[in-house]
Amino acid sequence: MLLTSCAVGPNFHRPDPPSVNGYTPEPLVRRTSGAKVSAGESQRFVEGLDIPGQWWTLFHSHALNELVDEAIKDNPGLESAQAALRVAQEDVKAQRGSYYPSISANFTPSRNKTATSTITPVANTGNPYYSLYTTALSISYVPDVFGLNRRTVESLQAQADTQRYQLEATYLTLTSNIVTAAITEAALRGEISATEETIRVATDALDITRKQLALGQIAGADVATQETALAQVQATLPPLQKQLAQQHDLLAALAGRFPSEGVLEKFTLDDLRLPEDLPVSLPSKLVNQRPDVRAAEEQLHSACAQIGVAVANMLPNVTLSGTGGSQALAFSQLFAPGTGYFTLAAAQTQPIFEGGTLLHKTRAARAAYDQAAAQYKSTVITAFQNVADSLRAIQSDAEAVKTAATAEHAAETTLDITRKQLQAGQIAYLSLLNAQQAYYQTLINLVVAKANRYADTAALFQALGGGWWNRSDVVVKKGRGGPPPQKPFLE
Repeated sequence: MLLTSCAVGPNFHRPDPPSVNGYTPEPLVRRTSGAKVSAGESQRFVEGLDIPGQWWTLFHSHALNELVDEAIKDNPGLESAQAALRVAQEDVKAQRGSYYPSISANFTPSRNKTATSTITPVANTGNPYYSLYTTALSISYVPDVFGLNRRTVESLQAQADTQRYQLEATYLTLTSNIVTAAITEAALRGEISATEETIRVATDALDITRKQLALGQIAGADVATQETALAQVQATLPPLQKQLAQQHDLLAALAGRFPSEGVLEKFTLDDLRLPEDLPVSLPSKLVNQRPDVRAAEEQLHSACAQIGVAVANMLPNVTLSGTGGSQALAFSQLFAPGTGYFTLAAAQTQPIFEGGTLLHKTRAARAAYDQAAAQYKSTVITAFQNVADSLRAIQSDAEAVKTAATAEHAAETTLDITRKQLQAGQIAYLSLLNAQQAYYQTLINLVVAKANRYADTAALFQALGGGWWNRSDVVVKKGRGGPPPQKPFLE
């Protein structure tokens, strides 16, 4: 019976990847537009290009690489996810112990007195006072006839795999957050630098208008207008400085430090290099690469196994047990002839009436499977949406950088012409200051456009799974990769 037994309940089959050929309705362009500025390089989309496990090194920033390495070692969120994985793995090993017999030994010495007025003395000496020494060895075994334990182990193993993929998701989120925070800090430094220069230009313009007012060349309304312009520019600086300080605190927290400890690394856009070859995974492979999708799949697997657990609880439960030992009135006679005893027993328990409890638990398990299947589908759709959003953003960012670079070049040309006109005495100095202010505003726009391009490039690597399968510290199970079968179903 044990040799021919099988586990009741449905067998799990991995879901099939979505039957789509791309991420966007229109064909993906091979190259983005480019501009002759830093971070303006044309990026090429390469289908099937593998993603390195340390994808952030493609930005070629030594400071960024060091900060990510430090965060991986010290971030408490990552440590928590690692501990959760160890807990799940130990739970699997603990449940596997139910495959084996349970053996226990017992030694019980006691001192006793018989009530002689009502009971004949127990000891053969007739003495109501006696000592009793008992040893016992008990063996109990529950054959897994209908696969109750196998399905339980299967469910726990799936939960452990869920924790493993959640650890990878935590790892990916941490590294992506650091890269994004570093890019944001670099952009803020660029914006602050341009804003401070704009404030300087506006201050010089205000000084000139006040002198012109004193000479009676302009009206007081012109001075008030310039004072308003200066105040408006100055008002934009404190929020930028606040954001920069908060980004510093964020980087410290991600690195596992307190805000007061800070980080030594300083980031500027000039320290980063834009990756020119961008991977675009095949849609059929994305479900294998995204750790959140794999975690949802293992949740579905666990829910499938729980159906088998619920069904097995409705079937007979067989228990084999045996107890043997010896009993004597003196410790020296504990193993003498005639003191031994044993008991062999077999029991089978079949639930007959539980008030519908087992039936409804089975139905609940099937409903939980349906819920997990819907959650899995939702996770897959979100994954494809993330990739599509990143691809569209990268193409739009390239156009934005191109446009901002053109505007910045035009503003710089205007500034040069204005300077020459001022030298020739054709215009007033105030015209030069206005041209300078317009130039620095286009410079700020270019900084923002570059930062968006870096950030959306990092978002694409995150959306594609971050190359966790290429890390040397990750063990990928054999037989769990490759193209999955069709839709999730019960067999």
